[in-house]
Amino acid sequence: MTRATGGDDARPHVVVINRWREHYADYHRYLDHSTHRVTYISTEIGLGSVPPTATDIALVDATDDLSQARAALAELVSKYGPPHRIVALKEDDLLVGAQLREEWDVAGHRPADLLRFRDKFLMGQAIAAAGLPIPAFATVTGPESVLDFADVHGWPVVLKPRIGSSSAGVVVLDGPAALASFELTDEPMLVQAFNPHPIHHVDGVFTGTDLACLRVSRYVNTCLGFREGSFLGSVEVDDPLVIGAVRAAATDFLRALTDRPTPLHLEVFFDGETCTFLEVGARAGGSEIPFIWRDLHGYDLMRAAFDLQLGLEPQLPPTTRVVEVGGWLLIPAPAARPCRITEVTSMVGGQPGPYAEALLGVGEILPEADAYYEHVGGRFRFRGRSSAEVAEALEATAKGFRVSAEPVERVGAR
Repeated sequence: MTRATGGDDARPHVVVINRWREHYADYHRYLDHSTHRVTYISTEIGLGSVPPTATDIALVDATDDLSQARAALAELVSKYGPPHRIVALKEDDLLVGAQLREEWDVAGHRPADLLRFRDKFLMGQAIAAAGLPIPAFATVTGPESVLDFADVHGWPVVLKPRIGSSSAGVVVLDGPAALASFELTDEPMLVQAFNPHPIHHVDGVFTGTDLACLRVSRYVNTCLGFREGSFLGSVEVDDPLVIGAVRAAATDFLRALTDRPTPLHLEVFFDGETCTFLEVGARAGGSEIPFIWRDLHGYDLMRAAFDLQLGLEPQLPPTTRVVEVGGWLLIPAPAARPCRITEVTSMVGGQPGPYAEALLGVGEILPEADAYYEHVGGRFRFRGRSSAEVAEALEATAKGFRVSAEPVERVGAR
């Protein structure tokens, strides 16, 4: 599929791996598509965010399928020559992008550079080796290994894939009976001690030594709960004591993992005094985080991530004091995806309510897509003068929103 001819010229060839329909990343603003030949490896659903000035597009069913991405890149290289840079911003695509860089000798992160940010066992080893707080963990070799772990650390325990995202495949087991009914597969898994404290997420940019910018947010419910049908929300923290404690811990966590600049989406347990590590991604936060940063804080986290993968130094964040607090809310899909929306209620204009929302209209199809937090029952963004004000609007919206759908036949690419 060709959007514009690349021509036989000397313009640098930049390849972007994309699966988002929504404009989480404004690619056309980050790179001049007239001075570069910018080609895309994209799913069909992801075409919604590919600029019309793209030189070419190679379609794949899944961008995290290395064999498909490898074939797509070979097709683009046959037309436009070897890539000057390869950009992959979605967490699940980071290792694919790194592997393709290695195979084509393209500058940027290699798989070895990113494994500590994708493999949760290696991640945990680095944090523990630095003497930083992290729940006890071990690899899973079978049911006996989980029982042995629980004998030492107690129940409940958390089982999770060593490499995964959006809480896919994560379960909490409360005892031997729950383990007996859980079917372990050959997928590499991790067992971890359960931590009951509230989960916060930290978003920003790490310079290699310090945090250039940062916002601390408290989850309302959990990512795992969202998988199980509850809403998921987040409210930025305005308490300077909490922000200071989390910032200090986040700096230590990142220093234990890398000495290179990176965007970050870090999750921690916070008991009011101590931050305990949960996990971190070397990428900009998903869900509504990029939009809130652009709308409220005047900074584009996706632009920073894009620039870093181009080998550029990201723009500095604005120096003006933050005067607004942001938050977001995700409502689960109302039926198994794909499904057709049969009822939906707009919440913009409610008092209290969101300042922006992303909803499908009645009759539209909610696709079975890999960008899990994008294709949901409803997405909402909030702004306010305090965390309490944002939390009130979030809870009111979660309570008042209605969406329903009916199943449809699975068709189309992811």
